[in-house]
Amino acid sequence: MLRLIERLLPRALHRALMPVAHRVRHRWRTWRGVPIAGVSVVITNISGDVLLLRHSYGPDVWALPGGGLKPGEDPADCARREIAEELGVELANLQPLKVLEEELSGSPHKAHLFTGVCDTRPVPDQREVVEARFFPSHSLPEPLGEVTRRRISAWRMRGIADQSSDS
Repeated sequence: MLRLIERLLPRALHRALMPVAHRVRHRWRTWRGVPIAGVSVVITNISGDVLLLRHSYGPDVWALPGGGLKPGEDPADCARREIAEELGVELANLQPLKVLEEELSGSPHKAHLFTGVCDTRPVPDQREVVEARFFPSHSLPEPLGEVTRRRISAWRMRGIADQSSDS
């Protein structure tokens, strides 16, 4: 029902309301401390560049695409849904990478990290996402959010643990 209401609002109004909704959600999570879960996706293009976003809400930093996991929702389905809603992209080869235990907004947070390759140009929804750009993985923009920095570090470390256990 909430998604339907969001889609009926004009984009500019929806975008203007997002910072307020973000602050309310942040304060609610801080007060409640209830465990939450979400997904992040490290999307690269064919050249290996990393897709980063600027959101219409929250800190003014570059971040990874993703979002909140609905109760009972499969994390991979959530990742596909978020990418399709926010960027108009379908990832054919979505791969699970790691599950990170974090704290967000004062609440325990389980972040399901995925990776995938995009062969089309993402189009920001202009509601939650106002900009989406690919950057060379060796030259990411600043400011980069701390949460994003940790998740990209986990992505960069992929396979290293497997290689060391093979020796």
